[in-house]
Amino acid sequence: MRLAVTDRCNLRCFYCMPEEGLNWLSRAELMSYEEMLKNCEMLVKMGIEKIRITGGEPFVRRDLMKFLAALSKIKGLNELTITTNGVLTAPLIPELRKMGIRSVNLSLDTLDANRFFAITHRDEFSRVMATLEQLLKHDIEVKINAVVMDGKNTQDIIPMVELTKELPVSVRFIEEMPFNGDGHVYGGLKWDYIRILDEIKGKYPEIEKLTDAAYSTSYNYHIPGYKGDIGVIAAYSRTFCGTCNRIRITPEGTLKTCLYDGGVLNIKDLMRSGMQDADIEAKLLNAFNNRPKDGWEAEKSRNINDPAHESMATIGG
Repeated sequence: MRLAVTDRCNLRCFYCMPEEGLNWLSRAELMSYEEMLKNCEMLVKMGIEKIRITGGEPFVRRDLMKFLAALSKIKGLNELTITTNGVLTAPLIPELRKMGIRSVNLSLDTLDANRFFAITHRDEFSRVMATLEQLLKHDIEVKINAVVMDGKNTQDIIPMVELTKELPVSVRFIEEMPFNGDGHVYGGLKWDYIRILDEIKGKYPEIEKLTDAAYSTSYNYHIPGYKGDIGVIAAYSRTFCGTCNRIRITPEGTLKTCLYDGGVLNIKDLMRSGMQDADIEAKLLNAFNNRPKDGWEAEKSRNINDPAHESMATIGG
C-alpha cells in the first residue's frame, strides 16, 4: 500500500504541479494520523505486508516522525518504506534507521544543479545530494527515481547510470505520465521504456538483464563490475499491470486500486460516518476484487470530464 500523507510539497517540479502550487487540502479534508494508523492496522490485518509513505513530500507534514514510529510497531507489517525528494530528509536519517526503515526511494531527475532548478523551480540540489550521502552512510537501500522527459533531462540518463559504478544504488528511469496537476493536455510519450533502454544499451552494450522480483514494476539491469543496478519503469506504457499488487490511498482518504482510476471509495468518509470496521473491510475487499484489468481500462472508466491530470502530489505517485 502506498499512503500519501499530504498533498503539499516544497518543490514545484513542472511535470507534477504548476509553479504557483495547487489548491491545497485543508486540515479537515486530510486524514488525521489517527485515522491513517487505524486504516493501516486494518489493511495489515487483511494481508498488506508493505507500506510506502509518500506525498506530496511526506516530510513537510508536521509530526511525521511520530506517525512513522507508530506505523513501525504494527504487528504483521513486514516492511515500511518512504519516497521523498530529500530536501528535508538528511537530518532525520539516523532516527529513520533506528525505527527499522531499511529502504528509501529518492526522487531525483538530474545530477546537474542548473537543470535541477529548471525542473523543480527550487535551489535545493545540494540538500538532496546530502540526503543521498547520508542514506548510504547509514546503510539504507536507495532507489533513485528519475522521470525521463523529452527536452528536459535526457542528457542525464548516462550520468545517472554512471552513479551505479561506484555507489550501491538502484537508478530507476520512469516514463513521464500525464499527472501534471494543471489540466494541460498530455503531449504523448516520446521517451518510452524501449527508447530509454536503447539509449543505455548504446553506451553499455555489455549490460545484463537481471531476474525481476515478483510483482516488480521495473525491468532491471546490471552493468558488469558496477556496484549498483538500473531499472526502467513503463509507468505510461503500463506493461506490468498483469502482476500489479499495489493499492494507494490519497491524503484525503480516497482508495485507488490503480494510479489511473478516479478513486473507488473514500475510507476517511466511511470512518467518520461511524461505519463498523467489518463493513469497511467488506467494502475494501469488494474494491480489491473488482480492480480494472489494467491502467488503460482504469483510465477509460473515469468520467469523461475528469481526465487523468491530477497532480502526482495529490494521488501519492
